[in-house]
Formats: sequence, structure tokens, C-alpha cells
Amino acid sequence: MQTPDLAADWKTIDSLPRPTLAELFAGDEGRVGKLTRDVAGIHFDWSKTHLDEAGLAAFEAMAKKADYNARRAALFAGEVVNPSEDRPATHVAERGEGAAHDNDLARRRHRRMREFIDAVEGGAFGEIESVLHIGIGGSALGPDLMIDALGRESDRFEVRVLSNIDGEGFDAAVAGLDPKRTLVVAVSKTFTTTETITNLETAIEWMVEGGVEDAYGRLVACTAAPDKAVEFGIDETRVLPFGEGVGGRYSLWSSVGLSIAMALGWAAFEEMLEGAAEMDRHVRKAEGEANIALLAAFADQYYVMVRHCETRALFAYDERLRLLPSYLQQLEMESNGKSASIDNRPLGRPSAPITWGGTGTDAQHAVFQLLHQGTHLVPVEFIAVIEQSDSVDERHHQMLLGNALAQGAALMAGRHSDDAARNYPGDRPSTTILLPRLEPRHLGALIAFYEHRTFANAVIMGNNPFDQFGVELGKEMAKSLDDPEGREKLDASTKALLEKAGL
Repeated sequence: MQTPDLAADWKTIDSLPRPTLAELFAGDEGRVGKLTRDVAGIHFDWSKTHLDEAGLAAFEAMAKKADYNARRAALFAGEVVNPSEDRPATHVAERGEGAAHDNDLARRRHRRMREFIDAVEGGAFGEIESVLHIGIGGSALGPDLMIDALGRESDRFEVRVLSNIDGEGFDAAVAGLDPKRTLVVAVSKTFTTTETITNLETAIEWMVEGGVEDAYGRLVACTAAPDKAVEFGIDETRVLPFGEGVGGRYSLWSSVGLSIAMALGWAAFEEMLEGAAEMDRHVRKAEGEANIALLAAFADQYYVMVRHCETRALFAYDERLRLLPSYLQQLEMESNGKSASIDNRPLGRPSAPITWGGTGTDAQHAVFQLLHQGTHLVPVEFIAVIEQSDSVDERHHQMLLGNALAQGAALMAGRHSDDAARNYPGDRPSTTILLPRLEPRHLGALIAFYEHRTFANAVIMGNNPFDQFGVELGKEMAKSLDDPEGREKLDASTKALLEKAGL
């Protein structure tokens, strides 16, 4: 794959007029209709961004030159789209939207997942009340998000997600659990991840100390390296594989989602898959700016390349989506935080912005001062849920929604004051995403949207969103601490810190 030279295209976009948001609205009565989309039951609004018709036309030409359509077709066809590891990216097949043979393999693996859950519910492991899900990165963030968002009212298994190697994290994860009634699900693509294996070994000790006679009989592995799991001591009947082409941050749709299905039930897991598949079908068929993944990427790239924004903020105005910013940090920054192009040349331009965010309305009293009056221009994304589901007075939810919508209006409008401390410059961009209600189908579609948006950004940037070699160096150096020769090669500062820490 060769990265196209887009220098002329960027020059064209950079030279376009830069009207303010107020001017864009004043000059086009139909602006809202042109920059809003409804897909998979979700409403998306980019009208408060600085995209205009000229900019959209220039970005469409750029996407065509970057061969987005061909790259998209390769993704859905199960062709190699991860050249550095010579792999396809088959997460869309987990939703039934990939190549036929990949779809069939995913269906068979899902059937095995369901049969396993049926066996647990049928008493094959005794009386199981809880699940300890052990993973890290994509092996934990996706399941944690989905279970926290959708499983609060579930009367099924209590699922705890453990990722950090910190012993405090382990203690918190198992607090109140009965080891004799707990199933341990270990998730690791390679089944060699240091943090996951260490936590798994500690979980075995916890079960043995709790009186479990056959602790290894309570272990389940979800992995792309089943031989490694068997070598560890897990019976092959309790090893649920997923494909090498399913990257960790794209993996919650595969057997990695076992704990999601156990927490929510199989019907909910299938609804989640179908919502994602509906978004897949839109992205596969829609062209140009009608494709919301491309439209979102156009806005992202505009603010990075033209307005030189180094960060992007996301605020979920729903407590159940509190983990979404953390999930998207990994998805976007691990996928597109690259300095090399897909053909292994220097990228030569800014990579992905730093993704950060929080939960409304808490964030309004913590970071919105900078967003409204700071010197940094930060594109903001608001996510809210229209239908109330909690049990308290409806005014709470109305205030929550009102705040989400008012913040976008305030960022755009600003307010002039001769008192500099009270002057709001305005003309600050935001996107708003409204879910009708928070349920598996809509959340599945939303997560799939973010996956495709990440891919579209990667195509325009010219990088490979499916490898992540940048996480390896720190791990290697941590392992070298046990080697005297490795320690000797460390810098003086690190040596001093190790001595201070008693390591």
C-alpha cells in the first residue's frame, strides 16, 4: 500500500475562506439539514463545526485520492489491511458483515460461546454467581464499558473487570465475591500478556485459598492463541478462540465479549452485534459526505490540519457512559497515534489528536473553563440519551439534556464583554450525538461508528490503524529490570529511581 501525496489537497483546504460559525449559519438556512444525519436510530449533528460546502468538496476529493473506497472494500472483503503484520482486520465479520468465510467462522465461534454460557447456566460448573473478567487494554475496556453501561439492572451474573497489575485493583475486583461461586475469564490475544497472566495466577491462588478444589477447572480463556492457553493449564473445552485478524481494541464483538453476554444475556449480545452490523452496512454503502464515518473524519482532520488542534474532547451526558472516553482513548490513540505511514515512511504531518473527556455535568465544573475561555481551540463532542431510564424525578434528566445542548450553543455563540475576564470569544466547534435510548442495539451501533471513523481518519492520514508497536518498548524495558546487563544500560535517572524505590 502506498501513501498518496496529499500536499496539494491540504494546500487547497488551508486556502479556503474561514467564516465563523455564526456566519455559516447566517449564510445558509439549510445548514442544519445538510450537516445532520440519522443512522441506525442515532442522530448526528456536525452543523456546529466549520465544515462548509467548499470544504466538504475538497475533503471528498482528498478521500478519493487517498483511495478510501478501495481501502474500505478491502476491509469488508477480509483482505490484508494491516500490512506491517500481513493481516486482515476481521472485526466486521464478527457482526456478519465481512467476507463469507470469515462470517461463517465467527458464527461458529459465537455458537460455541452461547453453548458455553448455556452450560454455565445449566450448572456444569456448580452454582456460579459471579464472573471475574481478567484482561487489559482492548481485552478489558470494551467489556467494562458495555457491562457498566447496560448491565446495572441485570439480575444475571455479577461481572467484575480486572485489568491493572496493581494489587489494589485485584483486591477491589474480588471484594465480596465467593471464590467457590466465581468463574474466571482470562482474555489475552497472545495469552502471554504479563499483566493478565500475573493477575490470572493470583486469581488461582485466591480460589485455592478460598477452598476451590479444582481452581483450573474454573478458568476460561478467550484468545487467538488457544495452544498457549492449553499450555497454561486450561482445558481446551474452556478455550474460546477468536481470529488473529481481530485486534484487541476492536474485539468486544468476538469471544472477548463472553463476559458481556454473561452479564446481559445472549439476546442482548446479539442486539449489540446487529446494531453494529447496521452501522457497518451504512458505512459500506454510503458514499462521500453521506457516509458518517467519512464526514466525522473530515471534521477531525480539518481541526488537526487546518486549525492545528492537538486534542479532541468527548463528554457523555449519561452516567452509564462514563467509561466511553477511556474506551475511545485507546481506540483512537492506539490506532492512529503513529509517526509512520502505512508504507513505512515518515508520516510528515500531525497524527491523531489526543482524545480526552469526562461525564456531564461534572465536567462542566472541572474543565469547561478552558473550553470556553482558554487559549486552546478544542473540538468538543457531546453524547446524550433522549429517553430517561432512571427512577428519579424527570427534572434531573431534563436538566442533564438541557445542559448538554446549551453547552454546544454557548461554545458557538460566546458573549462579548469589555471586561476581559468575562469575555467569551465563542466560535468554538462541537458535534452532538443523540441516542434515543441506551440499549444494546444503539450502543453497538455507536461503537461501530467510532471504529469506522477511526479507520476513515487513518486512510486520510495514510497510516495503519491496526498495529500498535508503540506499546512494546516500555514493556521490554520493564522486563529487562530483572537482567543485570539490562539494568546497566539504563540511564542514570532511572537507575537512581530504581534504587530509591528499592527495586
